Amino acid sequence: MEIEQLMIMGALLILLGETTYLVSKLPRQTSGKKHYIFLDTSVLIDGRIIAVAASGFITGTLAIPRSVIGELQFLADNADAEKRARARHGLDIAKELQEMPGVEVQLFQDGSKAEEGVDERLLNLAKKHSGAICTIDYNLNKVAVVEGITVCNVNELAKSLRMAYLPGEKMILEVVQKGNDSHQGVGYLTDGTMVVVEQASANVGQSIEIEFIRSLQTAAGKMMFAKKVGAQQPQATQKAAKQAPRAQKKAIGTKPIQQPVQQSAPKPTQQTRRPAQSQGQNQNQNQNQGSNQKQQRRRPPSSADREASLLDLVDKQ
Repeated sequence: MEIEQLMIMGALLILLGETTYLVSKLPRQTSGKKHYIFLDTSVLIDGRIIAVAASGFITGTLAIPRSVIGELQFLADNADAEKRARARHGLDIAKELQEMPGVEVQLFQDGSKAEEGVDERLLNLAKKHSGAICTIDYNLNKVAVVEGITVCNVNELAKSLRMAYLPGEKMILEVVQKGNDSHQGVGYLTDGTMVVVEQASANVGQSIEIEFIRSLQTAAGKMMFAKKVGAQQPQATQKAAKQAPRAQKKAIGTKPIQQPVQQSAPKPTQQTRRPAQSQGQNQNQNQNQGSNQKQQRRRPPSSADREASLLDLVDKQ
């Protein structure tokens, strides 16, 4: 019995030792495995991957398949000058990535030509090495998502980093304090972005409508500038728009009346000075005067008359 107990104890000790060895070795093997991010042809041609890699947010290994380089080489030999220039730019981006310090880039020797297609080769490489695909190709992005492959889309990254409010957009903002200048007011967006509002120092503690003018992005953060959209300015424009037709009506009603008076006043003096004129000539002159008066009444006021009446109206206000 004692021998059997010793044998059982020995077997247990051996199992315990093997389990400890496997547990100690497993983390080392997983930690030494690389995480590959396979670059597509469209990403290299786009070139924004340089700025993303330089920012330090890419923690994996950038893998450039040889089939992608082969496709760029094929496009660089194309007869189309535009495609040639874009393909050469992609080759320059690949070379620049390899020379960047702090960025691990590996050239995958998978063959210079993919018989099944470059997109299909990228999907197979990502599945085989449990990696991700970096692309801006819409169709490849959709297929990779269906296949369950992680996709790093530069367009989606740029969209997520875009400012929530662009110049020209309006919103209601609460002014919480005064700015550096005496006429400025300061408010904050929901994400903590500071907004400097011009001519809003008197509106501290109030919610006003603002219109964004410009934005400033620095290493310390993001700041936006805006102007106040007051309620007085629209009312003034509405009053001017309502009173402008009235001024035009006054100009239309007064101008034709004054002109016949100025022309008809000296007529009696001519008749008294020249009594020898015949009755036929007097009738012709009266008919001409009547036709001139009708034409003057039908004439609309000129633009100069309208501007003069509007200026008089503004001066009176």
